[in-house]
Amino acid sequence: MMAFDRVRRAWFNLIHTQNLVYNTCWEDPRIDREALNLGPGDEVLVITSAGCNALDYLLADASHVHAVDMNPLQNALLELKVAAACTLEYDDFFLLFGRGYAVHWNKLYSAFRDKLSEGARSIWDRRGEAYFGGKSGKRSFYFRGSSGTFAWLVNGYVNRIARMKGAVNDLLDANSTQEQQTIYQENRIGERLFHPLVRFALRRDTTLAMLGVPRSQRRQLDDQYRGGIDQFVMDRVEEVLTRKSLADNYFWRVYLAGEYTPECCPEYLKEANYRRLQKAYGRMTVTTDSVLGYLKRHPGKINRFVLLDHMDWLHEHHQDSLAQEWNAIVDRSAGNCRVLWRSAGFHTDFVNQIPIQHGGRSRPVGELLTYHPELANQLHSKDRVNTYGSFYIADIRQ
Repeated sequence: MMAFDRVRRAWFNLIHTQNLVYNTCWEDPRIDREALNLGPGDEVLVITSAGCNALDYLLADASHVHAVDMNPLQNALLELKVAAACTLEYDDFFLLFGRGYAVHWNKLYSAFRDKLSEGARSIWDRRGEAYFGGKSGKRSFYFRGSSGTFAWLVNGYVNRIARMKGAVNDLLDANSTQEQQTIYQENRIGERLFHPLVRFALRRDTTLAMLGVPRSQRRQLDDQYRGGIDQFVMDRVEEVLTRKSLADNYFWRVYLAGEYTPECCPEYLKEANYRRLQKAYGRMTVTTDSVLGYLKRHPGKINRFVLLDHMDWLHEHHQDSLAQEWNAIVDRSAGNCRVLWRSAGFHTDFVNQIPIQHGGRSRPVGELLTYHPELANQLHSKDRVNTYGSFYIADIRQ
């Protein structure tokens, strides 16, 4: 069994270090902005993922954004967005990152290639044409990478096997949640979408790894949610499609349609924000490293941390590294420091028990945290993504 676990972890690590996992961020920055209360004096450290939210925080006037990720391909994607924004006209920029492809990729890429780091150039010299180039109608960039490939497979199932393409398009065009509910019920979307084979696939670690979900998170949901992870996914999808407006839910649109629209897209892709985005790029640092590694080398103070959900995985496999990371966060935290994180589970009691060295003694980090559960619960209920079990906002007491 231990050998099998090692193989499973090796498979997960391979996907997450040798492959583009996330082609779009799967955390709602609208609730992050409110939770962080960002302003001109704030420095934010965020795990890069696809870089959409790092750019969103810049547009929220953060003084500096430190985007950190252990996967060089995720950082290369953010670099690509920044370099393209600094060079291209808006329409061409939207073709690449809104529509997900451009027939003149090589021409566009050559215009900003020199603005990329050597590592990012090496990646996009090899992968750019396959991901973004080609003829109109080709497979979108948002159907690339491991999570994008999963979305592409789901679309194939929806279009060719379940034959629900028309119903899905009607959902995306609906004018109200009441209309969404009617479409969902009349077309029996839940019943047709979650065929027993689909439910079986949702319980497989190989499937979940494509979505960036480690086994530790599957265990959390199997333990804490009645019906386990597949029932959790079914219930959350139904809630998104019937009780949350899809009009501005660009997270689900891009994986259901393979592209954004100018009206339904991340803030960095909106034409009204484009000039501001072009001027803001100098306030960003992109680094391939762990959060711990970056904080050890960073000489200054940071007062906003967005840790996504990576503590779920670290707690399962690398508790020592998680303790060192929190030690570094506390050491590098400025006054009025706030930390956000998410979890697949419905409670992360383990965070409070993480041991750190502070004030000349060992103590649990929970002694230094002031939580804001009412605000967190209020914002979590508005989360357009709706795939996390819980959301946390905590201040670090100095």
